[in-house]
Amino acid sequence: MIVFINDRPIRLVGPKAATQLTNPALANHPTFVDYDLIVDARLELLKQDALNGHLLLLNATPATVSKLLALLQKSDADQLLSVTLGCLDKEACEEAIKKPFKIIKAAGGVVFKGDKMLLMFRRGVWDLPKGKLDDGESSKQGAVREVKEETGVRVSIGERICTTWHTYTLNGSRILKRTKWYRMRALDDSRMAPQVEEDIEQLVWFDQRETKLALTNSFSSIRYVIDEVNKRVNGKV
Repeated sequence: MIVFINDRPIRLVGPKAATQLTNPALANHPTFVDYDLIVDARLELLKQDALNGHLLLLNATPATVSKLLALLQKSDADQLLSVTLGCLDKEACEEAIKKPFKIIKAAGGVVFKGDKMLLMFRRGVWDLPKGKLDDGESSKQGAVREVKEETGVRVSIGERICTTWHTYTLNGSRILKRTKWYRMRALDDSRMAPQVEEDIEQLVWFDQRETKLALTNSFSSIRYVIDEVNKRVNGKV
């Protein structure tokens, strides 16, 4: 599970995966992260000054998760890049990270036309089409509907790419949005137009180089989704 809190990725892994994170034999692996700080939750308390760079928290429990959430809510944490939680009980930690929030379920799509990808410019950043599910609607149905409503593009839906969770505040409530992402192919973009009611200003088909440049002005969660797409294209998953 990966949760984006204040646009910072918080990744939760189980005990078996956690043992690999500090394995020196994997130091040259492409996915290896050189953590700036490693904290063993069994041996020391998590403090605000630990929220810096790439942080690895080992032997995390639900109490560790609650402490982390409290620190993130209180502090600015501008220097924090990511947190990885090596959980003793991954399921219990996942429940702990969801507990303070109201869960909203959503779905979205990464739409391709040939080798070009559809991005939208909304509220000052580049984004992907997505939105909240209607009552009784499946994630696939919701993803196709949201793409059509926000962009006017008719699509066929393919494989699920990944699931992201990200937080925000709405009318004083703390929201955790779960979004299931799907790869899509454009069938008809002759009526492509931005949904102005959703503050969408532009819709652009970008090639790979242009997409990479646009994503420098986007959200970490959106960059993560497109990284997952690229992994599948390159056969890394």
